[in-house]
Amino acid sequence: METAVVAVALLAFTQPALAGEVHELPGAAMSLWWALPFAGLLLSIATGPLLFPHLWEHHYGKIAAAWAALAVVPLAIVFGVPTAGEAVLHTLLTEYLSFIVLLFALFTISGGILVAGNIHGTPLVNAGLLLVGALLASVIGTTGASMILIRPILRANDNRPFNAHVVVFFIFLVSNIGGSLTPLGDPPLFVGFLGGVDFFWTTTNLWRETLFTGGLVLVVFLALDIVLHRREAGAPKIKDPTPDSKVRIRGLANLPLLAGVIGAILLSASWKPGISIPVFGVGLELQNLARDAIILGLALLSLRVSYKSHREANGFRWGPIAEVAKLFACIFICIVPVIGILKAGLGGALAPLVSLVTSANGQPNDLAYFWLTGALSSFLDNAPTYLVFFELAGGDAHHLMTEAASTLAAISAGAVFMGANTYIGNAPNFMVYAIARHRGFKMPGFFGYMAWSGLVLVPTFLIAGFLFF
Repeated sequence: METAVVAVALLAFTQPALAGEVHELPGAAMSLWWALPFAGLLLSIATGPLLFPHLWEHHYGKIAAAWAALAVVPLAIVFGVPTAGEAVLHTLLTEYLSFIVLLFALFTISGGILVAGNIHGTPLVNAGLLLVGALLASVIGTTGASMILIRPILRANDNRPFNAHVVVFFIFLVSNIGGSLTPLGDPPLFVGFLGGVDFFWTTTNLWRETLFTGGLVLVVFLALDIVLHRREAGAPKIKDPTPDSKVRIRGLANLPLLAGVIGAILLSASWKPGISIPVFGVGLELQNLARDAIILGLALLSLRVSYKSHREANGFRWGPIAEVAKLFACIFICIVPVIGILKAGLGGALAPLVSLVTSANGQPNDLAYFWLTGALSSFLDNAPTYLVFFELAGGDAHHLMTEAASTLAAISAGAVFMGANTYIGNAPNFMVYAIARHRGFKMPGFFGYMAWSGLVLVPTFLIAGFLFF
């Protein structure tokens, strides 16, 4: 709740001020010093669990809120309360609110679906589960697919001495790459859908990139898992805490609720009543409010219709979603000045990066769009990062889907694929990490995970970039 204190304080001080004219942060006048709170928050997330785990476990919310305050207070002092308040509130109310409502719903509903029983986590079984999860990610989202399948794959591998790599590749494929084929798969593609990109555009334009990237990563996993599985044959046996048994899917009443979440998202994209409701001076579209209300209602309904025993068997706890909610609230706040600088384009402090996306003849550099969108999506939230580069490429959905299709494909692939590079690149990453850690898996730390992504994903992306962009 520490993060809420910052937001409530802002609301109290800015509500009267925001009733007037619209204000924007002057990104062109902002130096890179404004990115310091964001960098500090990232460093805290990276080093806290390693250097001071006990303190971090009990006070991570307060630490994150302190960095958020260091971002908000100077903005208010330098640019004024109305400008700073509107920028932060706009991010919290139009982006973070929908973001966390959707994650909460998918986490809650999928937590009521129990894949009961257990199968032994052999290399072929693990590869099959990863493939199913990757395909499912574009249908019910990376969060939904991750929450449904992470516990079965943990149970399948909980008696193996070497099992952390299974979760790492799960994050690569199910929590990220697999969600690249529809706007339902990952938030940045949903942002593009709301901006006018056709629903099936990503399906028809990214299937080659997705098939190659996902297929190559899956092959690497299978080879590695075979080697480790053979090495385990000579190791002391670990008693299986979840012996093999017949697999059954329980909690089927939650499946229509997942379908309802998908329907609510499609409704908000197709129903445009043109009504905006001011909330603390920030205009919220009626269709978006209705979508979030429906999704939240479906999540609460799931708690009523699900058996408590199913959630207990899943090891369902509120800890992971609470951790994501607190940390990402502060991340959304701290990236406000960073996004402001990026929006300034060539006139901002990040001009050297922005200039890289345009070639000498003035044409878009697709490879640079792929890598810059991806690199920033590895550390910033990938939805606003996608939006920034979408706007830098012209912001005209029709033009980007036709004449500049390769550029839009590069932006889309970079935002979705490279969200797998760090634990904070995409929300399901951190949720999967938290669940695995709570189940006793010895997961790599922030930099340890980046070593995995550097060895597996970066070479894969280098090849994909050369082939497609």
